[in-house]
Amino acid sequence: MRQIILDTETTGIDPKQGHRIIEIGCVELIDRKLTHQHYHQYIQPEREVEAEAMEVHGITNEFLIDKPKFAEIVEAFMQFVQGAELIIHNAPFDVGFINHELSLLKNNVWGRIEDHCKITDTLKMARATYPGQRNSLDALCKRLGVDNSGRTLHGALLDSEILADVYLMMTGGQVSLKLAHENANGGSSLKRKTRDQRGALKVIEPTAEELSAHQAYLENLFKGQENPTYW
Repeated sequence: MRQIILDTETTGIDPKQGHRIIEIGCVELIDRKLTHQHYHQYIQPEREVEAEAMEVHGITNEFLIDKPKFAEIVEAFMQFVQGAELIIHNAPFDVGFINHELSLLKNNVWGRIEDHCKITDTLKMARATYPGQRNSLDALCKRLGVDNSGRTLHGALLDSEILADVYLMMTGGQVSLKLAHENANGGSSLKRKTRDQRGALKVIEPTAEELSAHQAYLENLFKGQENPTYW
């Protein structure tokens, strides 16, 4: 099972107003384990970043001047996510921007991102699991004990790494808690020996000195009592 945790940063909040993607960050999970394979790319949006958006992610227009355009990176990006389940917090936002970028291509052979990937929205999952509570990524980190102390600004790759931890905690933590001695069927490979298999117990007789010391101890313990009983 291949899953990609994905996040984007953009020039603003609405692609219908001409806003574009400026950063994509993805981390890979296979069988619910991080593989340390990732995709990360800054993108020249061919327009300016709004001041309000810059306050969120800190990515400036000057920084993006020499970055590649989406058309130049789309092949590598789509190949990386191809066939995977995309795990996204507030998926309609990121999916909407990705599909907007695909629609702007002169020769859009890709169609929509949903044509290539299954989409799972962790915000929708969180609202069902924690109804009536705050379910931002920061709120989920606090609730689930995920360390996000390095998140002073939003960043696509960092947020994807944090979301991976949040998603795994929300969906049950580790895949398997089997101990090392458990087999694939959930049973234990440790065998208990029967009494016959263990053999006869070895009896160690006390020495005369040990018996004498024990008798003296008992006599002192019950000194002054009539008809003392020794066990």
